[in-house]
Amino acid sequence: MLITVTMAEYDSQAKSYFDGMYRFFKAHTSDIGSHLMSWQQCDNGTALIDGADDGSMTEGFCDSATDGDMDIAYALLLADSIWGSDGEIDYHAEAKAVINDIMKYDVNHEYWTLTLGDWVSQCSKSDPYYSATRSSDFIVQYLPVFAEVTGDNNWMKVYDTTYNIINTIVSDYNTGLLPDFVIRNSSGKYVPAPANFLESDYDGYYYYNSCRTPWRIGMDYLVNKNEDALAFVNTINSFMIKNTNNDPWEIKAGYKPDGTQVEDYNDLCFTAPFLVSAACTDNIEWHDAVRDTVINYGDDVYYGDTIKMLCLIADDSGWLVPSKTEIFGDIDMNGTFSVTDIVLLQKYLIKSETLSIEQGKIADVNKDNSVNIFDLILLKRTLTTML
Repeated sequence: MLITVTMAEYDSQAKSYFDGMYRFFKAHTSDIGSHLMSWQQCDNGTALIDGADDGSMTEGFCDSATDGDMDIAYALLLADSIWGSDGEIDYHAEAKAVINDIMKYDVNHEYWTLTLGDWVSQCSKSDPYYSATRSSDFIVQYLPVFAEVTGDNNWMKVYDTTYNIINTIVSDYNTGLLPDFVIRNSSGKYVPAPANFLESDYDGYYYYNSCRTPWRIGMDYLVNKNEDALAFVNTINSFMIKNTNNDPWEIKAGYKPDGTQVEDYNDLCFTAPFLVSAACTDNIEWHDAVRDTVINYGDDVYYGDTIKMLCLIADDSGWLVPSKTEIFGDIDMNGTFSVTDIVLLQKYLIKSETLSIEQGKIADVNKDNSVNIFDLILLKRTLTTML
């Protein structure tokens, strides 16, 4: 859904494909949050079924996964921005319904953390899953958007708590390698989960869930210029550059949080996310080496190829942010146009400040697809007439 709506201008059938995926989502909802999606469908030979019990290929109980819920909500917001919500599907209303169910079922309201899925809402406080979180769900760039769309500032509590967890683990290990699963220990600290916490021996390692974090967290720097996101990507980039001797082909498919390698092969789903984290920095040599590796990796499985496509879209400045009411000249996005916006643009033009993607769109006040001195002149003239 994210790829289809983001690439809509390149495919006249994009809306038809997107609506088909929307209908698939609505046909496979969770048994807990009615606006959330059952996390997996299985083909038993005659039908696609939800909640297959222990591989039996019979219908079972259906529940959601938090990252999937978040991606669906964000994709629906983008669909509203691209196609509007006056047609057969009210994308905006559907997105809000998903977001509200995520807050209700996928968020721990005691600790304000993202949980593993809506099924955790049925766990008791003594259950180890109750306070656990999964780093691949740290899609922090979405959280301020969800807060704005719903008017629910609790999303910003989740945003702050998520960064507290990220910062703690980055500080503890100084590698940026977040574990697949994170638990809250008896002292209230968030630490790597033990082996076989939910999926495998490697649940406390940087593995096939958390391999997405350089992309997921890096997007919050590319879009929102969050300094905690930058600290994370700087740490994980530095580790990987040193560990691979500047060769992205040597990024391996698994590490302990302390940097110890646990696999001896590479995998596209581990390499592609470094394209986004590399884009957050000025190390052009590393960025270009990662991009060359990703592009020339060859065919991969669905998981790796999907992550590759999303990361390439982000790296090529094609990532979209849902449209919102834009105030003329409000470059610092504080709700008003004032002299501080002009000062920010002046600093940007002399390269002493950076602008997020959204700020850059606002700064292009004459809409010529370039932010330059002519935008500054227009802003100054406008402000003069207002005084």
